[in-house]
Amino acid sequence: MDNLILITTTSDNREELECIAAHLVERNLAACCQISGPISSWYRWHEKTESTLEWVCSIKTIQRRFSDVEIAISKLHHYDVPQIVAVEICNSSKGYETWVQESVANG
Repeated sequence: MDNLILITTTSDNREELECIAAHLVERNLAACCQISGPISSWYRWHEKTESTLEWVCSIKTIQRRFSDVEIAISKLHHYDVPQIVAVEICNSSKGYETWVQESVANG
């Protein structure tokens, strides 16, 4: 079985994240996407400190789908360099793990 991962991306446009989430779930690249926020983000961009309100999209999938998810987000996202980071889920309930695995098995 592939390891479960949680990928996060952010955007200042909630509707954009909703489109990304729908795309990923409809194509079996993610079992689930959740959008939360807004959050206050502070970051360096072009040698300046910037801040903006953003939303976070949490994407539940498996390790071997990371590249496909990364490609999809990169194509659909308006940021020059969108956040696309993944962390391995080291523990989860067996039922949840099975559901994620089955949801993305044929993506």
